[in-house]
Amino acid sequence: MTRTASRRQEVCALLADGSTVRLRPACPQDRGQVLRLYEEMSADNLRSRFFAVSRRSGEQAADRLCAPSDPGHRTLVAVHGDRLVGVAEYETVDDPTSAEIALAVADDFHHRGVGTLLLEHLVHTARENGIAAFTADVLADNHLIHKVFADLGLRVTRQFDGSTVRGIIRLAPDERYLSALDIRGRTADTASLRPLLRPGSIAVIGAGTRPGSVGRAILHHLREAHFAGLLYAVNPHAHAVLRVPAYPSIADLPHLPDLAVVAIPASGVPEAAVQCGRAGVRALVVVTSGLDERQSAELTAACRRWDMRMVGPNCLGIVNTEEPVRMDATFAVTKPLPGTAGVAVQSGGVGIALLDGLSRLGIGISSFVSLGDKRDVSSNDLLQWWECDGRTDLALLHLESFGNPRAFSRTARRVARGMPLLTVDAGRSAAGRRAAASHTAAAATPTMTRGVLFSQAGIIATRTLGELLDTAALLHSQPLPAGTRVAVVSNAGGAGVLAADACVDAGLTVPELPADLVGELLAMLPGGAGAGNPADTTPEVSVETLSGCVDRLAQSGAVDGVLVALVPTAPATAVGTDLVTALTTRPPDARTGAPVVAVVLDQAERARLLPTEDGRTVPSYGEPQSAARALHHAAERARWLARPQGSVVEPAGIDSSGARVLVEAFLAREPTGGWLDARATDQLFARYGIIRLRQAGAATEQEAVEAAVRLAGPSGGVVLKAQGPEFVHKSERGAVLLDLHGEQQVRAAYRDLTARLGVAMSEVLVQPMAAPGTELLAGVVQDEVFGALVLFGLGGTTSELLADHAARLAPLTDTDFHELLIAPRCAPLLFGYRGSSPVDVDGLEALLARLSRMADDLPEVAEAECNPIIARPDGITVVDARVRLLPRRAPDPYLRRLP
Repeated sequence: MTRTASRRQEVCALLADGSTVRLRPACPQDRGQVLRLYEEMSADNLRSRFFAVSRRSGEQAADRLCAPSDPGHRTLVAVHGDRLVGVAEYETVDDPTSAEIALAVADDFHHRGVGTLLLEHLVHTARENGIAAFTADVLADNHLIHKVFADLGLRVTRQFDGSTVRGIIRLAPDERYLSALDIRGRTADTASLRPLLRPGSIAVIGAGTRPGSVGRAILHHLREAHFAGLLYAVNPHAHAVLRVPAYPSIADLPHLPDLAVVAIPASGVPEAAVQCGRAGVRALVVVTSGLDERQSAELTAACRRWDMRMVGPNCLGIVNTEEPVRMDATFAVTKPLPGTAGVAVQSGGVGIALLDGLSRLGIGISSFVSLGDKRDVSSNDLLQWWECDGRTDLALLHLESFGNPRAFSRTARRVARGMPLLTVDAGRSAAGRRAAASHTAAAATPTMTRGVLFSQAGIIATRTLGELLDTAALLHSQPLPAGTRVAVVSNAGGAGVLAADACVDAGLTVPELPADLVGELLAMLPGGAGAGNPADTTPEVSVETLSGCVDRLAQSGAVDGVLVALVPTAPATAVGTDLVTALTTRPPDARTGAPVVAVVLDQAERARLLPTEDGRTVPSYGEPQSAARALHHAAERARWLARPQGSVVEPAGIDSSGARVLVEAFLAREPTGGWLDARATDQLFARYGIIRLRQAGAATEQEAVEAAVRLAGPSGGVVLKAQGPEFVHKSERGAVLLDLHGEQQVRAAYRDLTARLGVAMSEVLVQPMAAPGTELLAGVVQDEVFGALVLFGLGGTTSELLADHAARLAPLTDTDFHELLIAPRCAPLLFGYRGSSPVDVDGLEALLARLSRMADDLPEVAEAECNPIIARPDGITVVDARVRLLPRRAPDPYLRRLP
């Protein structure tokens, strides 16, 4: 393999200390560096590697390691800067499913995660080549390598033989392995981001003397924020900018900065990055826009080559309001208020709006990152930073794209357990996929896919920025509601009705209150008041009475939230009473129970936080719709937190290797992909334990008659279906003829299909007439960005018309199966509707589990659909099925690497 070829396979990844290495297959030109690696090893390291101190062993190893690769022998090298610092290999001997491994790391790179990272990538390569286990003979006293193997997270067994230990590592990934990857990734990510978000020194490259320049604005904001570290300007035409010392270049600075903010024309950005890297800068924020693809690639390459993390290009900048840092490296107008919300945005304009909104609400921010073009640092990095920074308790995201949705989803799911994650669901109006070839693909719109990602990951997705801030205000100030029941209290009947309508529209309920609670409220309220739900306190209500009413409802357990809608009235105004104080002066011992929100209809602001006497806050909204939607999102978060996390189900009787043989054989015959015929579809489904209703192909009229005799169902009826590449949607082409009885009807049906469809029909498929039941659909679509999506819902010929489908991203957990079954509007039909018997729900869950496993195993399955599925109390029957294959392989979404 040539060096050029190996570099095309090069990936970059983070070590435990946050530094970057490049991983790639070894090539013959690496021999000198591999040999140098062994020559510079200590005697102890050589003994651990070769069981003896032998320089000759190093030469032999270098020859073998750098030989051309084949599936039975692979070598990976780790390069830091220009130096090769680690090497790992596997080689099969007699058993092609098992390989011997060897590992070597430079002495001064021990304990930095080089060996573990190499093994992770070697495991990935081995799995792709059908290898199921690694073996290694290790000296018993080589505690370092024993720890590396143990910490991988894979199942390791040991066989002792005197001074050596034979380790056997099973390569099948499981939750323990993925959790170990999570921990290593989080450690490396947070370490790499420290120079970016907690720098001890900053240089602004392009800080001009002309007022209005971006670099000058950033330097001004850093000064105004009283940045705690050293601050420099890089400007070859000035000695100082805004009283900050200026130097001609990064190399001329008296102290090496941790972070450089680059605000110069696009043409100079790549070279500036190289200069920063050579000087030892650890992080860049590139606000410059307008870089072309070549310039962007050169910028990214410089960051990888010189061990720098980067935000941007084309971004607003970054902020960290922590007292030991006090960094505002943006050119936004608003001065960020210190607080506890982490914010990551791709759009600078959205970032400005969120900074302003969070400051206005008084929530403030812990850190803010404008991701821009997202060439390096992503939302995934920031989620892990906020998880560990000890300050952030609320995260707001605005994402226009997803680089690795499955990794993002896994990280978000973990982080959301500890803090609310909110996003704006941008891009809902994007045009759907064109000419979807199956009902499943037609249902899997981009909007649905994004919604599924957010739902499974526990992310609160709002429709507007205003709604995002409304919800943030509630989550920041109030406990979560236990459910969706809301009590509406108002001093004006009309306002109460509007608030109740808003709650119902938002998906909340406004239930009747228990009789004893109604009696208590009436005893408290003025004469003429109503204590139903909504409760009308009348305009004469006092602050004390209103406060007592709200507290009683919040403590009652009869509702999960209290919405207080207030309007200015003449009685209150006459005595100078502000009823809002009923919510801000409640005694501390009453501030438990259900959350309380206010709607003040003459309030100028859309949302604000009202300070209370004990230092807490109560959210107040200008419209009842804002309060209701915020309560709904809070209730959904509570529901998500209460749901079992679930575990991925492993169905029995799966033949993954056999399925892969079938797929590869088809794609060898059809390199561009296509639809499997009926027989091949049945063969592939059978590998996953999915059996279609009995059927037989018939190429002639007589064969159709003979098949009908063999297959006729209990009713004696059969179905004829035309087969051919054009008949994906058979019903629309009149290619399905139902309930045929006897030889004459079968012959007439066959002749009818032949006359109408002609040469487009290759044969007919004969099936028995299935017993009646609920017609459903279950299928899989591979999204190029999000991965495999499993869909379920109403099936049959009206599937697309009624559009009653739900979806989850694979791999599905047992919790996902249940939620997928109850999500469609047709769900009551499955569980016994109006006295009918429930269908075989366990059978449906088993089918979804097998489809999920197929989707996860075979990224080449672009579409797979079972439609219709007839569900009955005594079982389920897959009547029709189709599969489309495409020649593609999906990367391992959990393999640690930088974009």
